[in-house]
Amino acid sequence: MPPTLHLAATDKNLELVLRVLPAIVVILAASAVCGRLALLVKQPRVLGEMVAGVLLGPTLFGALFPEAQRAVFPAEVKPILYVLSTIGLTLFMFLVGAGLDHGGGNGRKDTRNAAVLAVSGIVPSLALGAACGYLLHDRLSRPDVSPFEFALFVGGALSITAFPMLARILYERGLENSPLGRMTLLGASVDDAAAWCFLAVLSAMHSGAGAPHVLRTIGLTAVFGLVMLTLVARLLRPMGAWVQRTGRFGFDQMYVVVGIVLLAGLFTDYIGIYSVFGGFIAGLAMPRDPAFREALHSRMMDLVCVLLLPIFFAFSGLNTELGGVAGWGMIGPFLLILVAGFTGKYVGCALAMRGTGFSWRESWAVGGLMNARGLMILIFINIGLSQGMITQDVFSMLVLVAVITTAGAVPLYRWALPERLERRMAPSTPPAPAEASQSQSLLM
Repeated sequence: MPPTLHLAATDKNLELVLRVLPAIVVILAASAVCGRLALLVKQPRVLGEMVAGVLLGPTLFGALFPEAQRAVFPAEVKPILYVLSTIGLTLFMFLVGAGLDHGGGNGRKDTRNAAVLAVSGIVPSLALGAACGYLLHDRLSRPDVSPFEFALFVGGALSITAFPMLARILYERGLENSPLGRMTLLGASVDDAAAWCFLAVLSAMHSGAGAPHVLRTIGLTAVFGLVMLTLVARLLRPMGAWVQRTGRFGFDQMYVVVGIVLLAGLFTDYIGIYSVFGGFIAGLAMPRDPAFREALHSRMMDLVCVLLLPIFFAFSGLNTELGGVAGWGMIGPFLLILVAGFTGKYVGCALAMRGTGFSWRESWAVGGLMNARGLMILIFINIGLSQGMITQDVFSMLVLVAVITTAGAVPLYRWALPERLERRMAPSTPPAPAEASQSQSLLM
């Protein structure tokens, strides 16, 4: 017997490593292939990674090669994949927040427009989704979930925007710091933060925790944001100035940064709004010095996007069984949910943006971007599934909604804003070489 196999038979930790590493290699290979195929059809790489996760689950890999799928993804590997995916999401949202230039432009006007966008992104989708959920409760819901809870969950899921996905698209286009880009990112962040507070309310209702728990979550969230964006941000400014002055970003600075991100994620997880928003707020609290921001992105973004995010997509895909959705009895409910979600976001956001003074082309472009649900709805429905608020069939339907609406985001955006018009909206100052290469690497 080879020495490694002999050790694995006696060392449980080594045995676990020998099970986890092949799973990660398979995930990376599938993500690389599907990501490249997505680029070939003019879609963002992240959509290919989402599809790769679904294909690795019971829908394809598990259906064609069930024994091989169980061997690659045994039960003891899934908790490890969950931990890695959570860390990856938290770090990615941190990098999005750290790269967001929230100090430029017309601050008051951008904030007002972002508030209008956030409301238009939440209310129509929530109302239409809740109506669908109420109508379909007897057909789709678990018997222990009330029609009111089920309706609110479906509406809440459809009201989410894929904030990380949207950020990746805007970074690829070089528009993250344009007026439209800043407003869209801010509106989507408010949209998703509200959705997570909404999910906290639903979780409290489902578990019977009551109003005090909900109020505690909202209050602690407000205090956390205030402390991070005032006290912590002020304490970090000397570090940013030092990096800007010396051009050095070493291990000492990295320890501080990563420690803050993980503690922020831990706190928001503890209060019930998920660690990704702790990471995002930690990013907003980082110094705004260009050298500091470039160092963060150049050191962390590629590893997060290439290694950790594909693990999350695979983890979600392992819980996705599309076979049950394919039956004739499920096609009608699925199409109803899809139309409600698409109409609420796309039309609602576009009309709201037109009402604030944007052109029709810009308005439809924003509506297309806000209609992408990618990462965030997957997180939302994973939590709902684990807490028993939805069935496996509803989970699979919402995964399909996520894939279809995300696939439509870039074509709708490009239809509304062709490149000749998009170039006029980009910031006048060209990005530094490091920033330009980073923007391309996000989706390449």
